[in-house]
Amino acid sequence: MRAVPAIRAFAQDGGIETPLDQLIRHWMNERHAPDILPAQEDLMNGILDSIRRQSEIVHLLRGNTTMSEDEHIRITLVQTEIERVKFVVRACVCTRIYKIEKYARFIMTNADVQTRLTAAEQALAQRHAALTDRHYYTSVLQSLPEKQAHLDDTPIFVPPMVTEPDKTRPVFVHALQDCPPVHLPNGIPLEMEKDYISLTQYSIVEHLVVRGEAELV
Repeated sequence: MRAVPAIRAFAQDGGIETPLDQLIRHWMNERHAPDILPAQEDLMNGILDSIRRQSEIVHLLRGNTTMSEDEHIRITLVQTEIERVKFVVRACVCTRIYKIEKYARFIMTNADVQTRLTAAEQALAQRHAALTDRHYYTSVLQSLPEKQAHLDDTPIFVPPMVTEPDKTRPVFVHALQDCPPVHLPNGIPLEMEKDYISLTQYSIVEHLVVRGEAELV
């Protein structure tokens, strides 16, 4: 049985970006960005389908007693690659869950951020915000005067009651192509040609990252 090479869907091919490459870039962007990035649901679902199909093929091939030792080694290598992809998937999901739980109350008050989440992520944010609100009320807020027994920022509290992403945080950004000029906080334009790397505020390059013209490193 000589079907082993056909199941290497994650292999590099002449420098062409694979779905795994795209997922790793999304994971790195998510790790370095202070804000929550738009979910890559179609990409994630496609990779999960590939993992499921390849795992089924590996399981069938391992039951074939007529394969040579070299073919068994190749199957083991493929299975190792599948586990590597699973690690990236789990890491990406955990990064987003961490952010969703950290900014749950901010998410529930911001319709634009909610559009970046999947339906399951929105449900998680809603549940987490409700649980933390209930915890804060029963443990602290119910003992305070009525005007202070809430988590709203009216009147304005310092520090704010709702944790928001700090978009002024500096990030390293790498231009994947020639990008349109951006302006630094002092008004000076920044030209970012392909492969240019700069350290700047996230808010300045956020649109480039979201559009896929640059990546965070």
